[in-house]
Amino acid sequence: MIKTDICIIGAGPVGLFAVFEAGLLKMRCHLIDVLPQIGGQLSEIYPHKPIYDIPGYPNIKAQELIDKQMEQIAPFQPTFTLGERVESLQRQDDGSYHIIGSDGTVIHCQVVVIAGGLGCFEPRKPDLINLELYEKSHVHYMVKNPERFRDKRIVIAGGGDSALDWTVYLTTVAKEVTLVHRNDSFRGAPDSAEKVYRLAQEGKINLLLSHNLVSLGGNGHLEHIQLVNKQKENIVVPTEEFIPLYGLSPKLGPIAEWGLNIDKNAIEVDTFDYRTNIERIYAIGDINTYPGKLKLILCGYHEAALMCQSAFKYIYPDQKLSFKYTTVNGVNAF
Repeated sequence: MIKTDICIIGAGPVGLFAVFEAGLLKMRCHLIDVLPQIGGQLSEIYPHKPIYDIPGYPNIKAQELIDKQMEQIAPFQPTFTLGERVESLQRQDDGSYHIIGSDGTVIHCQVVVIAGGLGCFEPRKPDLINLELYEKSHVHYMVKNPERFRDKRIVIAGGGDSALDWTVYLTTVAKEVTLVHRNDSFRGAPDSAEKVYRLAQEGKINLLLSHNLVSLGGNGHLEHIQLVNKQKENIVVPTEEFIPLYGLSPKLGPIAEWGLNIDKNAIEVDTFDYRTNIERIYAIGDINTYPGKLKLILCGYHEAALMCQSAFKYIYPDQKLSFKYTTVNGVNAF
């Protein structure tokens, strides 16, 4: 049995920052994540994607942010269980909890913090003929290594931020980039959309708006994708790799059976300290919901800080919490 003060479900950026805030208050953390590596969606889905809204960093790549957060929490020596899903929760007589993992791992903790991002997620797949024939070889629901597309013809499909950002980025890597979107306008950030329009005007990408996907084809390997436009005309685009970026379909998994108040696959919390309706269980980051909620990493960091101030009373019930500034006291490990 693993014993800790706080068990954090989810090892993404918000979960990692919770370790830092907890460490400042001398609370130990163990993190469990279904993914095989630390970093959550940032490491699993878009490690090379630039992030622009982290204070102090005009531009930082997703994996670099995770690496720096790991460096930041190193003095507090957190422990991890990776590649294992949380299956059940057992409340003990003293109010503490046992977290049971899918491989039999048991974690005893005083406080549970759910920081699982979108929960257990699956990519949204396009309805496309022959998709399954190329899924394991030439279809990519996330870009893990941009070099995979070096000097190749690629087709990206989607109209959100990921599709726009990767179109801009891969223009400098791939031989030819085609962006396909079923609507005539994008739902991503206006600045990113403007960059895509500019690339199209300069002839650096092929932009096909109001086009729907029909099928993939090739002889043993992917060679082309068939589309249809508003005029019902069939268009064949040569390609070697296909990147459909339609987002993720979130699922809470076993957490949904814990008796928490759930609204549209998100956990309702009290914004005083991001507690759930069950004592000693908190939810921070993209997995929670409340009036005015913004799904930003920055907001998750704020939630983690307030959560730790509240969790202190369960770890040290006989002590009075005294808030201290790191600018004065520095960062002191255990």
